[in-house]
Amino acid sequence: MSIRWNWRLASRLSVITLAVLVILLVTLLQQRQQAATTMQATSPSTTASGLQGTDLNGAAAADFSLTDQFGKHVSLSQYKGKPVVLTFLYTNCPDVCPLTAEKLHATMQMLGQDAQNVGIIAVSTDPARDTQAAALKFSKAHNMQDSWHYLVGTEQQLSPVWSDYHIFAQQQQQTVNHSMGIYVIDKQGRQQVYQDNDFTPAQLADNLKILLKQ
Repeated sequence: MSIRWNWRLASRLSVITLAVLVILLVTLLQQRQQAATTMQATSPSTTASGLQGTDLNGAAAADFSLTDQFGKHVSLSQYKGKPVVLTFLYTNCPDVCPLTAEKLHATMQMLGQDAQNVGIIAVSTDPARDTQAAALKFSKAHNMQDSWHYLVGTEQQLSPVWSDYHIFAQQQQQTVNHSMGIYVIDKQGRQQVYQDNDFTPAQLADNLKILLKQ
């Protein structure tokens, strides 16, 4: 009786052990698949020319002309012959916009002497509060006053630019809900890639180095 009982117990333990091993194997495979999916989702895509970001297929960048932090009229087309980084910010932004400005500053530092051959343009998404003085103050706070053009204007002047670049901008009580990210434009005024606001200075600097050589 004891031998028979021990055999049944051993048999049941074997089945349980096998079941546990199957569960562990399935769990491990699921974790690996999830990790691979996550890495694929978070890794920036790369174009055929080696640029990191969403490929914009060389679409022509719509021209515009606005006033910068020094009261100077600036147009996108005046940068033909130079790669351009185009972004959309507002000076009272509590989080993402200051971070973007800091990353753009870091990018310019990484480029060294090549930085003078790159244009950086920030277009306001807050016409009600982004005055010329506010744009200059924000630019100085992030060491960008001489490294970019922070363009301001009325809603009537700014909204066509938002529309051309598919930027959503909605004024709320103290903040502006708006699209974030950067457009990287080549020397011929063609949109090459779009980088989400999680871009790194190294990624952007690499993109600009490629475009500078073209």
